[in-house]
Amino acid sequence: MGNRWVYKVKLKSNGSLERFKGRLVVHGNHQREGVDYFDTFSPVVKMMEVNNAFLHGDFSEEVYMKMPLGIPNPKNKKLSTALQDQGFTQSKNDYSLFLKTVNGQMTIVAVYVDDILVTGSDSTSVSQLKDFLHQQFTIKDLGFLNFFLGLEVHYRDDGIIMNQRKFTQELLAETSFSDVKPVVTPFPQNMKFSDPCSPYVKDQSTYRSLIGKLNFLTHTRPNLSFTVQTLSQFMQNPQQIHLDGVHHLLRYLKGTSGQGILLNGSTNMSLHVYSDSDWAACPISHRSVTGYVILFGGSPISWKSKKQYTISRSSPEAEYRAMANAAAELTWLVRILKELGVTNLKPVTLHCDNQSALHIAKNPVFHDVRNTLSLIVTLQGKKSWKD
Repeated sequence: MGNRWVYKVKLKSNGSLERFKGRLVVHGNHQREGVDYFDTFSPVVKMMEVNNAFLHGDFSEEVYMKMPLGIPNPKNKKLSTALQDQGFTQSKNDYSLFLKTVNGQMTIVAVYVDDILVTGSDSTSVSQLKDFLHQQFTIKDLGFLNFFLGLEVHYRDDGIIMNQRKFTQELLAETSFSDVKPVVTPFPQNMKFSDPCSPYVKDQSTYRSLIGKLNFLTHTRPNLSFTVQTLSQFMQNPQQIHLDGVHHLLRYLKGTSGQGILLNGSTNMSLHVYSDSDWAACPISHRSVTGYVILFGGSPISWKSKKQYTISRSSPEAEYRAMANAAAELTWLVRILKELGVTNLKPVTLHCDNQSALHIAKNPVFHDVRNTLSLIVTLQGKKSWKD
């Protein structure tokens, strides 16, 4: 396969020049799905540039690329193997996370496609790891974490603030919403998304692109999750009313471009979960919407707003499904926090405002098995099973 050089100007969060970057990419568009390849993936740590490296696993097929002039043919290198040779253990709960503990000092490596975050409690171990990676893969050390993948990190005495102000401002400038009048809510009130009289959007790719960028903003903006989840349901064939909802959200971002989340420096190592559901919220499919947020030491670390897969026949059933989804996410978090050295997290408080759902969760008598038992008792009272 052929290749080409792609050049990009990397900017800091304040818009000033950071560096010029050149990347050699392969003409993958010459391959045909099902003939030359079957699966596509990028290794990412759940919500980080390693040159000439295969991050995880080996290819099952041989791939040949024409090397540009002046660059020797590199050796096959794999990041995961190199880290494991240095004593790192690959997390069983997130394969893009590598951990190493020596004399009570932990070093953490998080991989996002071809970018890496390195942190730890011992600065000497971190420096030694960066020197090793540079020798193996010729990496570039970007220094202290301040701006990464569109995420801005600000340090304060009471904790760390993460936001996406630069990304938001670029999005507003790209869509010509930089000078509009802002609104105070992310979702327009009393807006119906099932109007058959509304015309369909001609340029559907623009709508899909906007939804993808807005979805990226939910990494630091939990208050956008429900709105983006609702608008993303219509990407296949959006109407003008759906585009109006996107424009309303952009006007909301105009007034709140600097908002983000605070990861406070509290010593409180406890987990709290809040779950809720909107019963039959979708006017088209009548499916409910699950929502939950998980706080660690009072700081939000995980949240979601997602339409449920099946129709719930009652509000308690929808609430119970929301609690189950939150509990599944919580189980994963407890395991990964334990790997990071945070123990004694159980029991975890799961908050829900529906008494019926709470009774179902606490007492197995209220589960569906009661219907089966009632049926058996009824049948035993009859003369024969056939009756």
